[in-house]
Amino acid sequence: MTSYDALLLLSFGGPEGPEDVIPFLENVTRGRNIPKERLEEVGEHYFLFGGVSPINQLCRDLKSAIETDFATHGVDLPVYWGNRNWTPYLADTVRQMKADGIRRAAAFVTSAYSGFSTNDQYLADIARAREEVPGAPEIDKLPVYCDRPGFIEPFVDATKDALGRLPEGARLVFTAHSVPLSQPGQEKYVAELEEAVRTVAQKAAPGAPWDLVYQSRSGPPSQPWLDPQITDHLEKLHGEDVRAVAVVPIGFVSDHMEVKYDLDVEAAGRAAELGLAFARAATPGADPRFAALPRHLLEDAG
Repeated sequence: MTSYDALLLLSFGGPEGPEDVIPFLENVTRGRNIPKERLEEVGEHYFLFGGVSPINQLCRDLKSAIETDFATHGVDLPVYWGNRNWTPYLADTVRQMKADGIRRAAAFVTSAYSGFSTNDQYLADIARAREEVPGAPEIDKLPVYCDRPGFIEPFVDATKDALGRLPEGARLVFTAHSVPLSQPGQEKYVAELEEAVRTVAQKAAPGAPWDLVYQSRSGPPSQPWLDPQITDHLEKLHGEDVRAVAVVPIGFVSDHMEVKYDLDVEAAGRAAELGLAFARAATPGADPRFAALPRHLLEDAG
């Protein structure tokens, strides 16, 4: 089916205990001169959940689901997993792949869109890890997949489920990670988001109004980022007499702290203060349709 001899699952990484939180955040912000006080402030978000981000366990679950899909469809490829910011670190995974005799691997990244932070940084991660491992296997990143059924269909079902938990007439609010307006590739990122949102909204609630908003901004106030931010938008909807919102994290393939805290705590809390009924749609995670995406992308690659 393919000329590759392994699949690499590549993700962001996250802490798995309280002692991991600050070292993890230092990895994420390395070279950006973020004050330690700010890291400790962000760390409190993690401590609300025992210092554990759900993303690593979700990657384990997704890896297992991909392996099951491969076995079911006769794809004889080992699946490896490496992270940018926490164990298992990508370079260590590439080192193991080399030791196992892997010569050419395809990388499936837990980010569905084009853009700098959602695509280009992962290409740089792969290049840097290969430089650290003499004789490393070739690694090709598989294409973005924000328009593929394996990504869209789980969101359609999750959106329907969220709407089903709310009163009639709930507003659909889709969220994605904000990025600076000056960031390379942000125009394509927004265009892909808008197309994914249109597709999910049309399939889940034909004719219903929807909004695309952003979350998790981290830059200085003087730097323009993609707006509106979700909490500001909830206030606007409240002023327009909207009484219920179904929030769909269309920019994310799995739960992690920017979903669990920024939406489930911060946005849900602001909605409660405003008297808005609030339901958050699930992310694809290890949904079998999403787990089948690497196989479909490999089939396309030939």
